[in-house]
Amino acid sequence: MRVLSVVGARPQFIKAAPLSTAIRRDHDEFLVHTGQHYDDDMSATFFRQLNIPEPDVNLGVGSHGHGKQTAEMLAGLETILLQTQPDWMLVYGDTNSTLAGALAAAKLNIPVAHVEAGLRSYNRAMPEEVNRVLTDHISNLLFCPTQVAVDNLAKEGIIDGVIITGDIMVDAVRHARPRAEAESTIHQQLSIAPTDAYAAVTIHRPANTDDKTTLSAIMNGLAHLDMPVIFPMHPRTKHALEKFGLEVKDSVHVISPLGYLDMVALVTSATCLITDSGGLQKEAYLLETPCITVRTETEWVETVESGWNRLVEPIPEAILAAVQDAITAKPAEHPAFYGDGNAAIRIVQAMEARN
Repeated sequence: MRVLSVVGARPQFIKAAPLSTAIRRDHDEFLVHTGQHYDDDMSATFFRQLNIPEPDVNLGVGSHGHGKQTAEMLAGLETILLQTQPDWMLVYGDTNSTLAGALAAAKLNIPVAHVEAGLRSYNRAMPEEVNRVLTDHISNLLFCPTQVAVDNLAKEGIIDGVIITGDIMVDAVRHARPRAEAESTIHQQLSIAPTDAYAAVTIHRPANTDDKTTLSAIMNGLAHLDMPVIFPMHPRTKHALEKFGLEVKDSVHVISPLGYLDMVALVTSATCLITDSGGLQKEAYLLETPCITVRTETEWVETVESGWNRLVEPIPEAILAAVQDAITAKPAEHPAFYGDGNAAIRIVQAMEARN
């Protein structure tokens, strides 16, 4: 079996690490990096730390508007598909790289397998929601992390090829956590102890960074927390702060984006995580760290229903109240919503069975 896998962004690198290993035990994988995330902190570091094979091709698309970025990926991937003629196109998650890979393959009648299928925020204003819906509707195999994802697909009439595999992120976190504990030096670098109280923060979505008032409100909320704030800052957020001339208070410690092992170590020991990332909400849950999500909806509804995640609007008072609540009302239960860490094996077996 020959699989063409497409990755382009941080969450996809993490998911690809266990699955690429599982594929290559008995099959051929051709790995394409679209270049959607391209600087070292957001890309190459993950390949090194997670032992992901070097991409066979890097399209080097870089940052553009959604239309141009997706179009350049689509054109490049079509050429590669015609050259390689894989049995499967494998795509991950909900980025422009995901949609481009699925579209290019579907147009050439090459079967599409979608990892992390069936997620829905039901907010079509989010580009990720559009990407995941369209990808699901042209996929031949849909690998769902949970029963909720299966039910979402059934509501849209998608039943064939739908398989619950558990979440591939469980595979990744289970492998990375002991390595992070043994290898990460992030706490020493920051001169804090893992037992110290601190909030880990990532904010990068356009809805939170492209509007001065919204970003200012979030930064104001962070500045008034009664604990240090460690903020590995996405390039988009850094650029927005500079563009708007917004000041970062001394209690907010801005650092460069972290590699995966350092981020796992940072979130594991954090008092709480404040984020707008889809992937980090789930990673926080898997690491048993309370999460505050600066969004009005989430695709990871289980994390909210179980009390481990709180949705808040970008209002300082709401952020502060949610952090206080998360700290004082940490749930006693931690259900295994996302499977047993064997998603990669199930995904490969399903592709073999349909090949």
